[in-house]
Amino acid sequence: MAVKGLLSEEAGPIEGIVDTGVIVIGHFENPARAGAFEFLQNVLVWKKRCLIPVSTIIGAYHIMTEYLGVDRLPACKALSKTLETRSPAFYRDVDVDSAREALTYALAYEIESWDGYLIHLAKTNRAPIIYSVDQELTRRAREVMIVNPLPHRLFVKYNNWLKEKLGSQRASAET
Repeated sequence: MAVKGLLSEEAGPIEGIVDTGVIVIGHFENPARAGAFEFLQNVLVWKKRCLIPVSTIIGAYHIMTEYLGVDRLPACKALSKTLETRSPAFYRDVDVDSAREALTYALAYEIESWDGYLIHLAKTNRAPIIYSVDQELTRRAREVMIVNPLPHRLFVKYNNWLKEKLGSQRASAET
């Protein structure tokens, strides 16, 4: 289901779709948080006309708490506060046909089904861009442009920080 009818035609076309990783980075303490948060603010207030599938918020909670070691309460509060904006950017629907299309793209491009869903949303809403930090998606997606909304130096800093953080978590778990 496209956004048509949900938003005013005068508002203009949809620029892009926002992936889960961007949501994650903007919602917990890390070196790239401010950059991701600023991008998300512009999306939430509709300065940047992008859609955020509501399911990305649910996925962000899982990634933050299960993989990045963010405490559950702060993760829940941060993500809930974002949802409380009830922004027009929130895309609220995953229907059966969308799921089928997502699986088709996943199979064709040998990507994750979630990434197939993002491609489907981009095509359905005529959005030329998916905003994502997923470098694998950048290499595989062909029908839309994948853009990392974080400046390169900030993304490198985040990745170095993340490697160090995950490395120290593994070391703690092994002792």
